[in-house]
Amino acid sequence: MARIQTNLGQKRKKIGLALGAGGARGLAHIGVILALEEAGIPIDFIAGTSMGALVGGWYAATKNIKFLRNIFLKTSTKDLFADGVETFSEKESQKINMDFSKGLFKGEQMTALLEKLMDVKTFRQCQIPFQAVATNVETGKEVDIGNGSLAQGILASVSLPVIFQPVKFEEQLLMDGGMVNPLPVDVVKNMGADFVIAVDVSSRWVNFSDDLITQQNLNRIVSHAFMALNYQLSRRAVGQADFVLKPLVANFQWIDFERAGDIIDAGRKEAESGLDEIRVKAGYLKKEPETLMERIIELIDGN
Repeated sequence: MARIQTNLGQKRKKIGLALGAGGARGLAHIGVILALEEAGIPIDFIAGTSMGALVGGWYAATKNIKFLRNIFLKTSTKDLFADGVETFSEKESQKINMDFSKGLFKGEQMTALLEKLMDVKTFRQCQIPFQAVATNVETGKEVDIGNGSLAQGILASVSLPVIFQPVKFEEQLLMDGGMVNPLPVDVVKNMGADFVIAVDVSSRWVNFSDDLITQQNLNRIVSHAFMALNYQLSRRAVGQADFVLKPLVANFQWIDFERAGDIIDAGRKEAESGLDEIRVKAGYLKKEPETLMERIIELIDGN
């Protein structure tokens, strides 16, 4: 990892990441963390909602973001869901009588996978302080999870209604946090961060074509409904952050996991474009040169 210098006489700010909801768009968080890590910019706190909770929780527990990147690069959409991934329209065509109150998928496969791959079992064991945002099904209130089973807390945050069953977590029935706080800037601030980088993958709106809207495809209808909700809520949170990254992912669908490489690259590019400004605002000088070539380039730039 690259070394960085802090500005002389200036205390280093504690950096918090607020990772937003957005389905497959949230894979951009992986690219953002890769860029920050390679630039030597430390992350002191993480709060995540939905896909932001999955990526943020993984990194907080393992600090191995490359492993997660490789998982998604090799994983198909079919691998992510226990019941296979025939599209909802295909299930409809088979005239399956679905109980939407229970969700299409139970989520046990995701929990089992997380528990198998992460040595860390609880929030308190994370290498970086982390909280996941969920929604209480019965009250509609926000629930910020920072204790108990890490895998279950992440699953609660990503349990999108209709898609996953709600999750029973410490006497509460929880579902996707994107319903109440899709960009948890306030959460990571309350954790102790004094410089918050928000990664927003929801507040840019795309005008969908009439062709998409008229298709009787529950997959797309559910996707667009939650994208609209995330869009409205995320816009309000953006102004609370000290620095906002908005990867160019608006044209990806929430289930576009097959395009993980492109989405991750979009996150990396967005973060790299903001590195200099982040260093200045968070109290850092530029990266300290480590190789002879980097030192030569620095001398040339200095002249």
